[in-house]
Amino acid sequence: MQTSNDLRALLARIDRRGYPAYKDTRGSWQFPRYVLSIDHVQGDPFAAPSRVSVHVDGRTAGFPRSLYEQPCRRIALQDQLTRVFGRLASGASFQARGSGHSGLISLSRCGQQVLERTVCRLDPDSGCVDLHLEIGFPANGRTINARELEKILFELLPRCVESALFFRNLDQKRLTAAADLAEDQQYIRRALPQLGLCAFVADGSVLPRASGVSPLPLKDAVPFRSPPELSVTLELPHRGRITGMGIPRGVTLIVGGGYHGKSTLLKALELGVYGHIAGDGREYVITDPAAVKIRAEDGRSIRRTDISLFINDLPNGKDTVRFSTEDASGSTSQAANVVEAMEAGCSLLLIDEDTSATNFMVRDELMQRVIHRDMEPITPFLDRVRELYDRWGVSTILVAGSSGAFFHAADHVIQMDRYVPRDITARAKQAALDFPLSAPPLPPAAPPVSDRRPAPSPEFRDGERVKLKSLGRDGVSLNRETVDLRYVEQLCDAEQSAALGWCLLYAQRRLLDGNRTLAQVVDELERLMEAKGLAALCDDRGGVPFLARPRRQEIFACFNRCRSLRL
Repeated sequence: MQTSNDLRALLARIDRRGYPAYKDTRGSWQFPRYVLSIDHVQGDPFAAPSRVSVHVDGRTAGFPRSLYEQPCRRIALQDQLTRVFGRLASGASFQARGSGHSGLISLSRCGQQVLERTVCRLDPDSGCVDLHLEIGFPANGRTINARELEKILFELLPRCVESALFFRNLDQKRLTAAADLAEDQQYIRRALPQLGLCAFVADGSVLPRASGVSPLPLKDAVPFRSPPELSVTLELPHRGRITGMGIPRGVTLIVGGGYHGKSTLLKALELGVYGHIAGDGREYVITDPAAVKIRAEDGRSIRRTDISLFINDLPNGKDTVRFSTEDASGSTSQAANVVEAMEAGCSLLLIDEDTSATNFMVRDELMQRVIHRDMEPITPFLDRVRELYDRWGVSTILVAGSSGAFFHAADHVIQMDRYVPRDITARAKQAALDFPLSAPPLPPAAPPVSDRRPAPSPEFRDGERVKLKSLGRDGVSLNRETVDLRYVEQLCDAEQSAALGWCLLYAQRRLLDGNRTLAQVVDELERLMEAKGLAALCDDRGGVPFLARPRRQEIFACFNRCRSLRL
């Protein structure tokens, strides 16, 4: 391996040459306490920045094994290192000057959630740390300015590495607190099934956000306080005793007037499948990790999905056991979303009446008298919600503001009153006795068919060039197709969308053979990411891209929205 002195000499040789001469810097260079790898060099100063990585061996990094011996603690530690390095890189960025992206130093921007990412990985066996970042190699016009790159690589970057990747130079109490918090969150998540719960919201949590575009907690917000009837106390490994609201498995309604916090609570629950950083306010809002937020999604494509649980006997005679359409209606899309969530292993549905198709959710008594059930192909969710739990173990948390019909099916009813939850189950059940449901119960439905076996598309053969582009949280594009992920609402980071694009591409090239079911394909992807990390999805010819790990449920959602996928 060449040394940092060799790199310095190389930079002196190529100074003021044409920009393509920067490609000579590719390779690994041994610095005094770490290895710098230049993995990909941009074509010109206006192109996407160059990708580089830093490798620090375990003995030099010096992180105690207690900080990373458990996966949840390791991911929290990696998250903290990324945040520290990101702050330092932001301060060092553009101190070296030039045209285009010259002087840029950047890496992943972490949000309020703690996610496994490719940007930083600590090896659980050796304690070695690898960090990936982007650097804009400086130029004047398209002429190399090697002195400015030397400033970045030999002054600015070493400062960031020394301050962010060596345990002795970090705030050790802060790192330990982050790892302890992650372990406490994991403890609650694992305790939910044993307690018969599908979610937990700690007393004192701050659920409202600063604004519709800010994920930060709202100042002076009303702290959450559990109603006594639902109060649960846990003894956490590090924090100790904690009390909050436990939402039991089954059917739970969240009701109340407008602007009283119903949707705010549901939003906190849908993101409770992830860990949150200290100070977010939702650190101890923990939801069943297999929960899925469901909504209507007009215009989405559906491929050979069994929606007969909710839709049958269409006037055109179309098959609803293997239903396909390029332009689903609100009710059809919501039916498909429920069934696809079940195929993905969902054990909790999160639904907001505001984003649901009304005719999918409920049909009132007057409508049933005028249009008899035999004339309506849609079986409303109201008629299946109990069966979903009683037969298949799928709980539901539903925000309802306009229809009381679900009171009959609910196990628990929580009223949000000025952001304060109250258990009104007994009162709601008593009131529902005055409004009995007139329609007789439905016979049990057949279990949904889930044997779809995707086949590969010729354009994604291994070795063929594919243009893959992330569109933020809105979706991902592969060649000429855009996979719309705008309504997959539990995606919380653009790097998760990018990872879904790589999941699609990897599956097309290596897993889809027409024999594996979609569930088996997703199983293989999860095994790969678990064993080798997210970077195993990618061809790293251009360096490792910035990716964050998506859940199993979002991988299914992405495959189900890919119009070119031959299911």
